[in-house]
Amino acid sequence: MHERTVRANISTGIVEGFTRDGVHRWRSIPYAKPPVGRLRLRAPEPAEPWPGVRYCHGFGYCAPQQRRYTVVGVGKHQPMSEDCLTLNVVAPEHPDDSEGPLPVMFFVHGGGYILGSSATPIYDGAALARRGCVFVSVNYRLGMLGCVELSSLSTPEHPIDDNLFLRDLVLALRWVRDNIAVFGGDPDNVTIFGESAGAHAVATLLAVPDAEGLFARVISESPASGMVSSAEAAARIADQLAELVSPDGGSAAEALMSARPAELGRALETMIQRGQTDMPGAFPVGPTFGTDYLPVDPVTAMAEGSAHRVPLIVGNNADEGRLFTRFLQLLPTNEPMIEKLFARTDPEERRRIVAAYPDYPSSAACVRLGGDFAFASATWQIAEAHSRHAPTYVYRYDYAPRTLHWAGLGATHAMELLAVFDTYHTTYGALLTAVGDRTSARRVSRDVQRRWREFTRTGEPGPGWPAYDTDDRAVFVFDRRPRVEYDPRAVRRQAWEGFTLAEG
Repeated sequence: MHERTVRANISTGIVEGFTRDGVHRWRSIPYAKPPVGRLRLRAPEPAEPWPGVRYCHGFGYCAPQQRRYTVVGVGKHQPMSEDCLTLNVVAPEHPDDSEGPLPVMFFVHGGGYILGSSATPIYDGAALARRGCVFVSVNYRLGMLGCVELSSLSTPEHPIDDNLFLRDLVLALRWVRDNIAVFGGDPDNVTIFGESAGAHAVATLLAVPDAEGLFARVISESPASGMVSSAEAAARIADQLAELVSPDGGSAAEALMSARPAELGRALETMIQRGQTDMPGAFPVGPTFGTDYLPVDPVTAMAEGSAHRVPLIVGNNADEGRLFTRFLQLLPTNEPMIEKLFARTDPEERRRIVAAYPDYPSSAACVRLGGDFAFASATWQIAEAHSRHAPTYVYRYDYAPRTLHWAGLGATHAMELLAVFDTYHTTYGALLTAVGDRTSARRVSRDVQRRWREFTRTGEPGPGWPAYDTDDRAVFVFDRRPRVEYDPRAVRRQAWEGFTLAEG
C-alpha cells in the first residue's frame, strides 16, 4: 500500500513514484530509447522526452531470458521485452539535510550475463537508502542482444556495435550524472557496485574510457572469472553463432536483426552447452577487449595503471562453489568437469593448481577448486592489479546461519547479498535464522552496510580494515567474529596466478 505519491522533474519529463516505509521509490524510469528496430544491436541512445507525467509505480519489462529466471514472487513472473532499458531510484523520505547531497549507490545485478533483473526482490534498496544514500538499480541488455560480441558480423546494411551492455551501463551512469541531484543525490559521488556478473561488469567499467568521471568508487562482490574475450576469440564465437541463426549461409547480420528473442536465446543456449562439453567454465558472453570501447583487458589495464584509479572494494565468499553443485550446474565442481577444464591447458599448470588442493579429487576439494576458479581467482587478480595504483580493500564473506550450513550451502555464492540488502530483517530472513542466528545475522548485516556506507562517503571502509597491498595482502573477514587475515589461502592464490581461459 502506497502512503502517498511523489513526483520529480527530470531531463525527459515528470516521473511519479510513491512513498512507503520511509523511502521514495520510482520504478522503471527509461534511460534509453527502446533498443528495437534499427536500434537492435546498436549503441543505446538517450531516452526521448515525454509529455505530461510518466507513472513509475511498478516495474516494467526485464531483458529477454528464460522465463524460469523471471520469478519476482510466488507464482509471479516479470514480463520480458527488448524494451528493457530502465532504472529504479530509491531515496530516503527524510534525508539529513545537514549532510548535503547524498552519496549514490548504483547497483548492477548478476546472472552470468544471460539472466537477471533489477526488479528481483532481494535487490530492494530501501535499507541502504534509509542509511543515507540514493540507490539506483539498472537493467541492461543480456545474452545475444547485449552481452555476446557480434560486431564482427556487422555489415553496412545492418551495423552492429560492440560491448552493448557496457554501453548501456555507461548511458545509465550519464543519466545519473544529469538527473540524480533531483532525487537528492550527489552526481560527483557515485559508487558503482554489483554481484557476480554485475561485479565483473563494474570492475570492467574501470577500464572503459567512456566511463571516466562517471563514478568515484567501486564495490565488486564475487566477480566472475573467464568472461573476458579478445576481439579475435569473440569473432570466432560470433561465426559459430552465425551458423546457428543463419544455417542457410545467408547474411548473419540480417538474420540477427529479424530473429525473435527466443530464437536467439536458443542459439546461445546451444553454444553454452557446447562449451560445457569442450571447456567447462568458459562462456560465450561478457565484455570483449581489443575494441575502441574497451581497448585493453581490464585486469591488464589495472596493472598498467591505465584503468580509472578510484578506490575499490573487491571480495568473494568462503564457499562460492557449493551453490553450483545443486543449482545452475555450469561450473567445474566435480572431477570430470575439472579435468575437462584442464585438458587444454599446460600440464604443469594443471599440476600446480591441483597441488593446492591436497585432498583432490575428493568432492570437497573439487567444490573448493571450482569456486576458486570461478570467483576467488578473479578477486585475487583484480586486487593484485588495482592495488598497484589505487586504494584497494579486499574482503572474504564467511558468515552463514546454521540453516544454510545444514543445507550444505554455507557462505556460498551470493550469500553476502542477504547482508548488503538487509534481508535478515524480512520474513525470509526470519526463516533463515529461525534456529537462533538472528542476532548474529543482523550484526553481520549491520557491519557490511555500515562499511559500504562509509566507503561511499570517504573511499575507505572504516576502522580496522587495512588497505590491500602486495606486501601484507590484508583481507577483512565478515563473520560472527570479524577479523583481518593476511594473505589467507596464499597457496591457492599463488596456484591460480596467470591462469586464464581467454584466447588470443
